[in-house]
Amino acid sequence: MAKNFKELQARMPREARVRSEEAAKKMISEMGLAELREAMDLTQESLADTLHVRQASISKMERRSDMYISTLSKIIEAMGGELQIIANMPNGRVQIRQFTKIRRGQLESISNKSRSEGR
Repeated sequence: MAKNFKELQARMPREARVRSEEAAKKMISEMGLAELREAMDLTQESLADTLHVRQASISKMERRSDMYISTLSKIIEAMGGELQIIANMPNGRVQIRQFTKIRRGQLESISNKSRSEGR
């Protein structure tokens, strides 16, 4: 017989519940681009349409470990978010602001470059 998760969770020891909740929060707060896109209930095709690129370009971008900040920002914005660059320094966290406002011309240039390179 299937059991309700909430019932099973209620029977877990408090320490186990806390560990489980912390693990879930960490998994949610740390995602790759493909996981984030899926969590936002978007397909590669729909994201590609929004960015005016081919679906194969989205697939390639999701597998990259290195890309331009402007490209990453454009992908995040197409998903409805805003990219923030945070540096964790010994004396605290600092938001790096020089990447927060990318000129529109730069975004169009990147989009055109991605299309011409087949990205």
